[in-house]
Amino acid sequence: MVSGKEVLVAAAAVFVVALISQSEGIMGGREAAPHSRPYMASIQKPKGEGFKHDCGGFMVADQWVMTAAHCLQNGPNGKKVVLGVHSLSEAEETKQTFDILEIYNHPNFNPANYDNDIALIKLDRPFVASDAVGVVEFLRAGGTNPTVDEEVESAGWGALDDLGSRPDKLKEVAVDVFSSVLCSREDYYSYKFTTNMICAHRVCPKPCAKPYRKEDTCDGDSGGPLLYNGTVVGITSNGGGKCGQLRKPGIYTIISHYTEWIDTAMAPPPTAAAEESD
Repeated sequence: MVSGKEVLVAAAAVFVVALISQSEGIMGGREAAPHSRPYMASIQKPKGEGFKHDCGGFMVADQWVMTAAHCLQNGPNGKKVVLGVHSLSEAEETKQTFDILEIYNHPNFNPANYDNDIALIKLDRPFVASDAVGVVEFLRAGGTNPTVDEEVESAGWGALDDLGSRPDKLKEVAVDVFSSVLCSREDYYSYKFTTNMICAHRVCPKPCAKPYRKEDTCDGDSGGPLLYNGTVVGITSNGGGKCGQLRKPGIYTIISHYTEWIDTAMAPPPTAAAEESD
């Protein structure tokens, strides 16, 4: 005969399993084809004898990574940039590891609301181009950003759920641009949402069928790209205190607002001859 206590324990176990199962699927997406996104960068921080994925980024030139300013507020702190990886744990011949030579955080980055959340990393040397390592085009001033309900996509090694479980292999997700008017409402992000931001998620994966599962970026995806028709239009920035909340779509920094700053930061230093002529 089963006791009442055993029934309660069993019921609790079922509840926990159901909760975890739901959470593990809440961000949705799928594993990317290995090295199908050769521009992806893993920014890694020291942990014990090795390194652990911290933030994402993407290559915009042979020595430059674009990412989010909030990933690098305290400087390099021993972080490295790893390119050409699909699995974070497996040995891959395509892997290239770099030290950080310089960091350019946007001077007007606001940690209170993540406005101007954009940064550039200069690597200690140019990468070696291959099928697994390359650059991606980003939208410049005057380009066309996606509008409400248009499909965009992102990728990263960020958390699969709000419990913090992380994937070993690169994941990608398709989401839909969400209304900026709604994102700035009091019950969404209120004043924290600015004109430098775009928000996106997908509440009902296509084709739409119950049970509904929200798809979105999550912790650890920060700094990664938001792409529209193959061009990066945004940088994964913030999504509220918890991933998967219905009224907290992912927030992305609109890259085309920063063309002048990007060009200035990446401009080669003047040569000695040029300085003398001035």
